[in-house]
Amino acid sequence: MKSFTAIAACAFFLFQLSTSSAIPTLHKRVISPPLPQDDPFHIAPSGYEASAPGTILRSRTLDDFSFSGSIPLQVQAAYQLLFRTTDSTGNPQAAISTIIVPENANMSRLLSYQTAEDAAWDGCAPSYTLRLHSDPDNGGSLAGELLLIIAALNEGYVVSIPDYEGPESAYSSGIQAGQATLDSVRAALTSGSITNVSSAAEYQMWGYSGGSLASEWAAELQPTYAPELHFIGTVLGGLIPNVQNVLNTINKGLFAGLAATGINGLANGYPELQTYLDQHLIPSTSAAFKKPLTQCLGDDTSQFVFKDIYKFFDNGKDFVNAPVVQTVLNETGIMGRHGTPQMPLFIYKAVADEVSPVADTDALVKQLCSQGARIQYTRDLIGEHVTEAITGSGDALNFIKARFNGVPAPNGCKTNTVITDLADVGAAAGLGSALVGALLALLQIPIGASELPSVIGSFFL
Repeated sequence: MKSFTAIAACAFFLFQLSTSSAIPTLHKRVISPPLPQDDPFHIAPSGYEASAPGTILRSRTLDDFSFSGSIPLQVQAAYQLLFRTTDSTGNPQAAISTIIVPENANMSRLLSYQTAEDAAWDGCAPSYTLRLHSDPDNGGSLAGELLLIIAALNEGYVVSIPDYEGPESAYSSGIQAGQATLDSVRAALTSGSITNVSSAAEYQMWGYSGGSLASEWAAELQPTYAPELHFIGTVLGGLIPNVQNVLNTINKGLFAGLAATGINGLANGYPELQTYLDQHLIPSTSAAFKKPLTQCLGDDTSQFVFKDIYKFFDNGKDFVNAPVVQTVLNETGIMGRHGTPQMPLFIYKAVADEVSPVADTDALVKQLCSQGARIQYTRDLIGEHVTEAITGSGDALNFIKARFNGVPAPNGCKTNTVITDLADVGAAAGLGSALVGALLALLQIPIGASELPSVIGSFFL
């Protein structure tokens, strides 16, 4: 009971601090960064198409890493890389990654963290929303995810955060997300002259919800797209194995905005789908349906909450049954068809997940295990999609830490169904340390490896 009370109190305090009107007074500089569409750094240099995927095209140092666009965070250094990648249809593309180096960093440990951007506009990309005085309305779930990113930084890991949707904001395209994630890791490993990251670093991936989509697709595509990469672990939370099943699950519900955003995002990545979409949107509501092209998760959620997405189309529910839509969904919206992850996986999922049915994740785990994957799978009986992002993070952090510390992952597969992730003492302690570490970061304590997280973890036991 003590651990639950302490964690709840810390989480509540963090929420109050992050939403306080006093936050802007922590920093006096009020120069806002340009949106990606107005930032020359995002423009690929002439002839970049001839370079290999993962090639660094441009770099810069940041001095304005922040929490929710309002609170500066104290780290050793932060960088952004423009790198060559490949889009959904196989064409060359340039994308951005943000690399955060904590104080006392271990430059031989790299964590690629894929955020749940969940947006079809590049103004929502982490390369923008991580910067001080970026529009806080554009951050989506990033404020909550930064608690987890800070926890990783406090372990001394260098953290790479890619704009895996690419400049086209191809939200929901697994191929786009997976390839860009892999190329961001390639870029990080060759960035030593810029970031001091070791070319021999060990590396892992972590993502929840939309971030797990990018991470899982990267894990599937790695053997064929980036065979030279050797991840020592990957953590996947709130998985989205089947995009069409998600559309049907969230339609007319609280998360219906993700359906509209997902369709717009896929159309961004597939011109033939964009043409079909334009042909079948009802003219009187077409502009409303396309609002996700200029706004982010919060506005998308409020605009479409409890709406029937199919009422925006002149062919109703038949919209998704057209060959052009099915071709895209089958190619880039269903996990388990592009390869078997070679690294050990930790997967955590709420049984009552109201965004993506747990049955889809159960089936994916069963399939990948039959193909020889190594998976530890935890199913939480009382969590939901949003709460599991936090309650499951303690186990996630512990898995990552064990792999970096050289502890071998178990062979084979194991599924564990629990009442709550936090019933495990180690998970509760890991989450507690993460929350207190985040609180100290918000209070301007430098973020970096120290003895503090392990000491404060005992407070939650």
